[in-house]
Formats: sequence, structure tokens, C-alpha cells
Amino acid sequence: MKELNTSNDVKREKETIIFDAACRVIRSKGFHQARITDIAQAAGISYGLVYHYFKSKTDLFEAIQRYWWQNLFNMMDQSEQKSASPEEKLADIVNYFLDVYEKKPDIVHIFITEISRASSNLTPDKLEWFKLFMSRTEKIIAEGQSTNILRNDIKSRYLTYIFLGSLETFLSTMVLEKQPLRGRSQKQRISDAILEVFFNGSRPGR
Repeated sequence: MKELNTSNDVKREKETIIFDAACRVIRSKGFHQARITDIAQAAGISYGLVYHYFKSKTDLFEAIQRYWWQNLFNMMDQSEQKSASPEEKLADIVNYFLDVYEKKPDIVHIFITEISRASSNLTPDKLEWFKLFMSRTEKIIAEGQSTNILRNDIKSRYLTYIFLGSLETFLSTMVLEKQPLRGRSQKQRISDAILEVFFNGSRPGR
């Protein structure tokens, strides 16, 4: 049993090394220009060893997308389970994007440039993830409208577009200008600013 655990640990460690290298290379070169040889070199391993853990470059790219979406949906599930308010749920979404940008900026860069804004990579099955995320966010917005936290004279779908659009635009600017997040205080200021502007514009009129 101990040998099995050790083997699994080694496998996970190698997969993580290759995964992180792939993120760096795809961010630098773009998905279509990145090569397995580049990824192997960045990971400091042999070309053939990459294929031992991942079937292809596409398989690696799908692993990156799964990491993004599964962690995002897990976070949203946790918000639901703790019966968070609509404001808290929307804050959790903002903070998820910022947390990943702080810890794994390459993944956010890939999400912005290679997934969200690259129609050639947005296959029908991947589009379903976007639709699910939009639907779940719209449900939060509608909940805010039903409890009079958000205004009702604008469709929940439109408020969803405004909320997610402002978040993605903000992050896109940071990505394109290569601006790192510098600590918890800056992250909190950004989160507060995005949420404050959104809620001030979408709260019911007094």
C-alpha cells in the first residue's frame, strides 16, 4: 500500500510539473504555436515522458480548462451550501478570478486569450461550460432581484452580462498589461471596487 501511495504521489508530481510547464508555454506562444517539445523543455523532462502522462497537446489544454471550470463550480457549490447571500455569492466569483490570477496567473491569461476570446478553441462541449456558468450566475442575480437587493427594471440576463463583462474586462487589462497582483490588500481593493461599482449601478432606486 505504501508503494502504491508513493507511485501515485510521483504521478501527481510529474503531472503537476508538466501542467505548469504547459501553462507557461501556452501563455507565451499561444495554444496553436506551442509544441510538446517546448513543454517538455520547460518542464525539464524528456519529450516522451510528456506523452506518458498526457495523450497530446489537446489533452493538456483540456486539463487546463477542466482545472479552471471544476474549481470555479466547486467554489459556487460551496457558496450554495453555506447559504450565502447574493452579494456574498457574487463576491465569491470575483474573488475566485482574482485568487487564481494571484496564484496561477498563466491560467487566467489562457482563459482570457485562448478560451474566452478564441472562438476556434471554444468547441460545443466547452461552450456548455460557459453556458452553465452564465446560467448559475444569472440565478444569483435573479435571487438578488427577488429579495430587492438588485433592481428589477433590467433583465437578470443583462445584469449578468454587465457583472461578468466588467470582471473579465478588468482582468483582461491586467493580463494584457502584465500587471501582477501585489498582496491581499490590493486584491481586496480590486474586489471591493468591482462590486461597489456594480451594486451602486444595479441597486433599486431610493
